[in-house]
Amino acid sequence: MKVTLRHGTQAVVFLLALVMAATAGAERKPLDSVIAIVDDEVILQSQLDARVRTVVSRLSAQGTRLPPREVLEQRVLEQLVTDTIQLQRAEQMGMRISDNELNDTMQNIAARNNMTLSQFEAQLKQEGLTYREAREQIRREMLISRVQQRSVDNRVRVTPREVQNFIAASAGTSNSGVEYKLAHILVAVDDFNDIEEVEAAKNEAESLRREILAGRDFQEVAVAESDASNALEGGVMGWRPESQLPSLVEDVAPELAVGEPSRVLRSGSGFHIVTVLDRRGGDQTMVEQSKVRHILIRPTETVSDTRAEERINELYDQLQAGADFAELAREYSDDPVSGSDGGNLGWVSRGQMVPAFETAMLEADVGELKGPFRSRFGWHILQVEERRQKDIGGELKEAEARQALYRRKYEVELQNWLREIRDEAYVEFKTEDGDEENS
Repeated sequence: MKVTLRHGTQAVVFLLALVMAATAGAERKPLDSVIAIVDDEVILQSQLDARVRTVVSRLSAQGTRLPPREVLEQRVLEQLVTDTIQLQRAEQMGMRISDNELNDTMQNIAARNNMTLSQFEAQLKQEGLTYREAREQIRREMLISRVQQRSVDNRVRVTPREVQNFIAASAGTSNSGVEYKLAHILVAVDDFNDIEEVEAAKNEAESLRREILAGRDFQEVAVAESDASNALEGGVMGWRPESQLPSLVEDVAPELAVGEPSRVLRSGSGFHIVTVLDRRGGDQTMVEQSKVRHILIRPTETVSDTRAEERINELYDQLQAGADFAELAREYSDDPVSGSDGGNLGWVSRGQMVPAFETAMLEADVGELKGPFRSRFGWHILQVEERRQKDIGGELKEAEARQALYRRKYEVELQNWLREIRDEAYVEFKTEDGDEENS
């Protein structure tokens, strides 16, 4: 059995195989060679070989055609260089992943795969990985993600005018404002000139539809039976605005109830069954909102992550002892906007906050102190003061526009930042004959 990690879309052997680079030392031959120097660290041939094996395994599993070996090795080596530079940046900025935070992440990974930690560790062993190796690779990935967020986030600005222009530009292409979360099953046809093959595929699709109507789970059928490339994701196609529905289902999806399978549909690739997993938007969008306040302690160049964690724990102890939340927020919070208002963030809906904050907010009971916990911005304590139901149709459009613009700008700025730190770093490649190549 394979299990999935992070967002539930990758097998353990795929994601955690990266850890082989960290364990190459155990397999290293006595004369393991240095192939690159990155500032004050080295990259070894064994690390490159391990990472190449990982990439080859992943691409082969996906059925992706491999580039020439020398091209692949060069690309993988550049990625190792970039990762090393980012991890050095994280160390310089005093970033660390505490054991408690890493433990929580490992528990979450196990829980997403419906396993206990013991079962998860046993599964890793079956995949040829140790639990310790897995932890250390995930720790590195978390550090890289964190240093990217810290360095790039403050370079991205989305103005209110940009949001309104985005909404206005989208107005001409939008219909009702409804979005659909779609999933589909494909029974492929290789040759539509083969009447028997076409008939057999259609009959198979009709049979699968009857099974779904009889109670079999749509996504289970997709994983087991679909020929589509996203079969292992349960056939999920993600959220699509009504104006951007695939032509095959643009007249079908609006008529489907959530969870209802469509009739069998024919396309140039075969026969499809489509369902609407969820629907949102439209004239009214009723959501639960939380009125929340928080205190943030942000690690900085002069305040290490360890010291920030100590400070937030000190504040939490004071709150537990009866200290006034608003006063502590005004005095100590590193969120200047909310801090000046006693930590108040106002009414918050799902999707507006980073995942770690949202998870804590949704788990908290009204009046409960939640934390300390870590997000990409730093260490938080939060408190939910009230909850309500509200129609946020207009606000949702603005939030979605802002998020779309942010993602677009973030990707551009991330690539700019990666190029900058690569140019600033001292990188020296060692050739097979021992010569040096600076880059």
